[in-house]
Amino acid sequence: MIVTWSKGDANYNMDEDILVRLGGLISSHPWWQARARLAVALLLQFKAPQSATILDIGCGWGSNLLRLADEPDFVFLTGDLGFQALEPLRRAAGERFINAGVAEQNMVSVGAGLARIGLRPWLYSIAPFLYARPYEQIRNDICMHDLPVKLIGNGGGYGYGVMGSTHHALEDYGALLCLPHLHAFVPAFGADVPIMIEHLARFAHPAYLRLGRCELPAGFVLPPYAAWRKLLHGKGPATLLIVGPLAGGILKAAIDLPSDQQPKLWILSEMPITPDAVPREFINDLHRTDHLVVVEEHVAQGGVGQMLSHCLLGMGQAPRKLTHRCAQGYLSGRYGSQVFHRRECGLDPASVLQSCLTLSSSPELREMEKAGYPAA
Repeated sequence: MIVTWSKGDANYNMDEDILVRLGGLISSHPWWQARARLAVALLLQFKAPQSATILDIGCGWGSNLLRLADEPDFVFLTGDLGFQALEPLRRAAGERFINAGVAEQNMVSVGAGLARIGLRPWLYSIAPFLYARPYEQIRNDICMHDLPVKLIGNGGGYGYGVMGSTHHALEDYGALLCLPHLHAFVPAFGADVPIMIEHLARFAHPAYLRLGRCELPAGFVLPPYAAWRKLLHGKGPATLLIVGPLAGGILKAAIDLPSDQQPKLWILSEMPITPDAVPREFINDLHRTDHLVVVEEHVAQGGVGQMLSHCLLGMGQAPRKLTHRCAQGYLSGRYGSQVFHRRECGLDPASVLQSCLTLSSSPELREMEKAGYPAA
């Protein structure tokens, strides 16, 4: 069976129950789920008929759909990724779907050239392979010329878990936002992705889209999408600003707190941060609490904590106290799941909410800490 599997014939030789279980594991993995959301959003953006059938697009087994509507300026380049996930998009785009191979620097330069002649290229890879290896090409070929190239990085933060530091993206949007004209988009929930894709299709500047796993609590109704969104109107002593998908677990834990202990919980999804973009309601919340807690799966240097602090100081609106929960690398020297790395850095829900509220005054948080919330 192992020999047959290596030849790529497993579908015809492995027992059906093994295939079903393996398919379930793959389709539930955050990497594949993020790819699925991207593919579905692109299908919607490029007007796939409502009757299109999309089956198992996350893992690619049994995928089936109708043709995409013809969008002649759309080009999609992948760095040899998307096997058993992006085949429907490849068939629909035809020659405008390009596998650039494991050659990210070349892929970025080709994307810049395509944009230069009037096309709208989308470049896709695992996040660190997309921004770190071809950083010079992004700077010189795309950003210096303000070209509308879209960089789609999968697995932001510790998303690739045990794959280790080479596959983690802990300084991505901070490094990229140093470059001229570039904007960063970080969806917190799956529902954000199609809205961002639709916006980016018309966006006339370089952009980076950081994908991750949706962790929205079951039954929670999101407010309409906005770059800044307020999800909880708690009466607790802190204003909490979160970037990215880890918001879901923190939101779930915060919902269970009494309203007088809940933070005023905000989500930030678009950068850079400018004074005119900061909502008045957010400033009012800062005045009421005088304690800002910023949480992001990104290192402190160049992160939202620093960007927002700089912005608020310049506006004369800085709070008395700032707490910044961020990625801290690998404190134990070990690799593990995304949950493991978040907990090690104090990005787990209990640790974050402790930053918002004195633990001794909150029995709920004490119980969360004893239970090791969330479960690994």
